[in-house]
Amino acid sequence: MHRYNCIIVEDEPLAAEVIKDYIAEVPFLQLKGICTDALYAIDLLQKEKIDLIFLDIHLPKLKGLDLIKTLTNPPMVIITSAYPEYALQGYELNVVDYLLKPVEFSRFVMAVNKLKEREAAQVAVLSAAAAERAALFFNVSKKRVKIYIDEILFIESLKEYIRITTKDKSILTKFQLGQIEEMLSRNGFLRVHRSFLVARSKIDAFSATDVEIAGKQIPIGRSYKELVMETLNA
Repeated sequence: MHRYNCIIVEDEPLAAEVIKDYIAEVPFLQLKGICTDALYAIDLLQKEKIDLIFLDIHLPKLKGLDLIKTLTNPPMVIITSAYPEYALQGYELNVVDYLLKPVEFSRFVMAVNKLKEREAAQVAVLSAAAAERAALFFNVSKKRVKIYIDEILFIESLKEYIRITTKDKSILTKFQLGQIEEMLSRNGFLRVHRSFLVARSKIDAFSATDVEIAGKQIPIGRSYKELVMETLNA
């Protein structure tokens, strides 16, 4: 079962405690931290692999919606707010859901279940016989496009989309990098950066700062460097 690493960004202790208790009741959610302001959240996002943010809007220093705008590759977001008038702005930023305080547990469950609905709607695994090549189908412009796993060079996260690059083509599909990482974890793929997943067998060269695949330099993130070096030097 895929577990979503999440954080709470909330400056009201009681509100944060409610969401914390709700998260503890959902098996596929893993709480990684509680941030009382957006700047603390930015720091935590640089250190941890986070799939989901439970985000208040009215925060000190930097507002919740502004936080989303500052992130080049934001995780999925569920807004928790007492102010319904910001819902449209939230959905324009592609948030998963917009929860009004006080948040009821049943409504919370509906929101987090949308994570799995997104995953199911975005991709279907091609069930193949052992002799066939493993492949995945992805939604691309209202079509289902087959991508053979052994042809993938690297995958790049672009906010709520990912770009999958093979030797011959590149496709853009609405998907989360963390989800595809779990699906490909047994197929020799290595997370080298919060925005990049690469096929280890396709790496032509590497240094302490980047890997090279088919002439493209892909950066190694600071939080991934130790694991990447251990893996590639093994």
